[in-house]
Amino acid sequence: MAEATTFPGTVEWSGENPGISLKEDPDGAFTTLASFFRVVLSPHGRGHALVLLQSPQEAAAGNVCLTDNEPLARWLVAEYVSHFGAWRGLPGLASLTYRKLDHVEASGDAISSYAETVRAGDLTVKMEWSGLGKPFCFALPPALSATGKHHMPSLFVGCGKAAVTVNGVARPGAPIPRDVAGNRISTAMLAFSETWIRV
Repeated sequence: MAEATTFPGTVEWSGENPGISLKEDPDGAFTTLASFFRVVLSPHGRGHALVLLQSPQEAAAGNVCLTDNEPLARWLVAEYVSHFGAWRGLPGLASLTYRKLDHVEASGDAISSYAETVRAGDLTVKMEWSGLGKPFCFALPPALSATGKHHMPSLFVGCGKAAVTVNGVARPGAPIPRDVAGNRISTAMLAFSETWIRV
């Protein structure tokens, strides 16, 4: 009988973390960064958080985190998001305003399209993915993970098109191609069954 694959270390959180990163010029800076978390297990409990930078390169009012568990959201930003490649060192991330979300809803079949809609008071943000590719499962070793400290087994689904709308207005730009674990996807993807295990 084959042995099970195990990951040494401590499970810090598990859940979903789909994201969208948009550029108007493939060689230029990102115009919008959006990372959504649906956490089912963590030291800070369960919860949702949408981290949205509408002005990644500067401190601005449009840089917000919408969450129903602020301690969890602040921990995710400090320990994870701030280490993500496109987000690292950005002035916009340092100027986040945290707002309590009122409603979060997933829609779509995650086969052809998918969406997450988050509402906080007078602010509604919708993330949409379409042209979804074949799901693939992989496990990054700590040296290749965003933090350099975690195993990261995950299920990813790449997509051809993505959009972020804020109060019905689409943010400028489009995702650009990139490679993950030998798969050609883009800077917009669905990340399901994601678990971060600190070594």
